[in-house]
Amino acid sequence: MFLSVFDMFKVGIGPSSSHTMGPMVAAGMFLDLLRASPFEAAGLKARLHGSLAFTGVGHATDRATLLGLAGFSPETYDAAKAEATLEAMKRNKEVSPDGLGTLHLDPASDIVFDFGPSLPGHTNGMILMATDAQGDVILQQTYYSIGGGFVVTAEDMASGVSTGDMDPYPHEFNTANELLALCAAQEKSIAQIKRENELSRRSAAALDRGLAKIWEVMNDCINRGLDRGGILPGGLNVKRRAKPIHEALMAERGLNMPAPHTINDWMSVYAMAVNEENAAGGQVVTAPTNGAAGVVPATLRYWLDHVPGATPKRIPEFLLTAAAIGGLIKFNASISGAECGCQAEVGSASAMAAAGLCAVLGGSPAQVENAAEIALEHHLGMTCDPVKGLVQVPCIERNGLGCIKAVSAASLSMRGDGTHLVSLDACVETMRQTGLDMHEKYKETSLGGLAVNVPNC
Repeated sequence: MFLSVFDMFKVGIGPSSSHTMGPMVAAGMFLDLLRASPFEAAGLKARLHGSLAFTGVGHATDRATLLGLAGFSPETYDAAKAEATLEAMKRNKEVSPDGLGTLHLDPASDIVFDFGPSLPGHTNGMILMATDAQGDVILQQTYYSIGGGFVVTAEDMASGVSTGDMDPYPHEFNTANELLALCAAQEKSIAQIKRENELSRRSAAALDRGLAKIWEVMNDCINRGLDRGGILPGGLNVKRRAKPIHEALMAERGLNMPAPHTINDWMSVYAMAVNEENAAGGQVVTAPTNGAAGVVPATLRYWLDHVPGATPKRIPEFLLTAAAIGGLIKFNASISGAECGCQAEVGSASAMAAAGLCAVLGGSPAQVENAAEIALEHHLGMTCDPVKGLVQVPCIERNGLGCIKAVSAASLSMRGDGTHLVSLDACVETMRQTGLDMHEKYKETSLGGLAVNVPNC
């Protein structure tokens, strides 16, 4: 399988890649399907199932679906235009997507949250329908949002297309051991192997521009989060903390004898800044998901701002290495909290960040693999239990701790020669099995854990 760096790192909107971005993407896919069909539609409907239903309001899944059916996409999302469109939709009960004329769509009745059994393909399932003038369904498609903004149809899921791009590419690998063997045989780094694979799909100039854009959006998100205060939306009255923490850290700079552990606060504040922006519906980069979007950029920002010798020229090496590890985890297990809990989101992000950091610190491929394994291993069993279905508690702080673990894992791996007992492949498979065994109420349904033991108001 081939998963591009731009599959693992997508520019999108908060608060959730699987519950916000995915449904918006699915709606756009359905509009394309409708444009290509011989039917003349008069209305649109959607039915949300499984985790999309249980935490759909907190994740703005209904809003995302409505906006997707109006023609919005995560990559070109305009917040002001979106709000105006939603207001008009509530008032007029209609949308006018390009090429389809004016279609009836009542936000109050045509988006249905189905709290019954999940659809068979995945817990993040949704059915989109087009109706005629009499209200009869003339076109219907089932979509699954499988994590990280990836969307597949029911037919794709059944045929295995959801595993990724199956066209040939220069260096084929499906496991970490296969990747390490390639690196050893060709005397290349993981980033070099990944880069050559990317060049089979796009030019070097396009690849470099894309990587630069990914870091630009990540870094801009950190800076916005560090600059904004106030209360996050959603009803929990969670205060933004990144701004005051960052101001305190800046004030402490230059003082004598700072505590060594203060560096952890810097790592955390970068990650929290991203995830506060995500919780507010801002622009983020899936890394590999929105709920875990803070770990990779925070680790990269920590390296650039606090590690001697760091240089922006090596940012592509960091991102390509991280993407290679993320692709292995997605292919062999999951990056979806609804499938495997938060071990699949923050755990995967921490493994990716640890690998990227180890690479730019000069680690060998074996040390990079060791760093990723250490980070993922110590997230095994982590549940996804967001309070009120919002990507706020415990998600924001959890990204900070994921960054700290990533840095510790990279540092620890650099103290060895890459030899270790538990392989990354074994750890990924353990994560997959743990996810299968995990009770459904701990997998992004907000039916267990902190979600039911913390008051929602």
